[in-house]
Amino acid sequence: MRKFLNDPGDAVRDSLVGLAAAHPGVLRYDAANGIVVRADGPVPGKVGVVSGGGSGCEPLHTGFVGPGMLDAAAPGQVFSSPVPDQILAATHAADTGAGVLHIVKNFTGEVMNFEMAAELAADDGVAVEAVVVNDDVAVLDRPGTAGRRGLGGTVLVEKIAGAAAERGQALDAVAAVARRVVARVRSFGVGLSSCTPPVAGRPIFTLPDGEIELGIGISGEPGRQRVPLRSARELAALMVDEVLTDLAPAPGAPVLAMLSGMGGTPSSELHLLYGELDRCLREAGVEPVRRLVGNFITSLEQSGAALTVLELDDELISLWDAPVHTSALRWGM
Repeated sequence: MRKFLNDPGDAVRDSLVGLAAAHPGVLRYDAANGIVVRADGPVPGKVGVVSGGGSGCEPLHTGFVGPGMLDAAAPGQVFSSPVPDQILAATHAADTGAGVLHIVKNFTGEVMNFEMAAELAADDGVAVEAVVVNDDVAVLDRPGTAGRRGLGGTVLVEKIAGAAAERGQALDAVAAVARRVVARVRSFGVGLSSCTPPVAGRPIFTLPDGEIELGIGISGEPGRQRVPLRSARELAALMVDEVLTDLAPAPGAPVLAMLSGMGGTPSSELHLLYGELDRCLREAGVEPVRRLVGNFITSLEQSGAALTVLELDDELISLWDAPVHTSALRWGM
């Protein structure tokens, strides 16, 4: 393992100290509670927007704290859920009396811990609504299972709900638009390598030369299927088919297409792949009117990429285009 580390057990804390030092006007690190909050927060009268999850997926969630997006984020240890006390602290840090929206990825630990924190917040008089993101089409959503994981759609929910809250919308309206995004967004990821958590010190799995993983998540786990490496054009066609078959957008629908690297894929490769994806989306009868390419939800240094497609309407376009100022996403300010 070759990483920039001090004590591997302190990797998350040390990273958050550096994040706050690099972006002092945007966010601050509350070391006592292990959370990241808006530098100018809480904003009086505004619905608070809170998310969180295992570290190692940066910039999710801490990189999206700031005006127009999250008011606070609760980062767990690498690939582990934050504990209820962290989430509760983030909820109180974001609350000004207008209520708080929890945006939760559909992982068992995260759902359970956010539910516990919401109950504790309710005991303290804080109104909380929760939205669970489950956009991963690689996982079958069937009774008796945890269901689909939350992947790149989480970023889009955080941005759009954050914009609605910034506009002064009430808690029920902010939650409603977040749920509308969840209903309209799907993701599918491809992995070209494994990754190495700092404390473990070795890759999570081994991948033979010439093979790739289809349907990866964001915690370093293998995908649903291992296949021989294919060309970017072939992989783009597969990713678009997986996403659109499940999403079933209206013919000619405007969409937002986000291609996120998994942490170790060069920008040149991401843009090469996006070019193929854009062509495939248009050939499939949808129009990418908004696009986002880069590292937005990752898995440490894993090589790979995930496609996320959101079917848009006028309101969602307006909320997406609204100003945002975070360490990882910024426009209009």
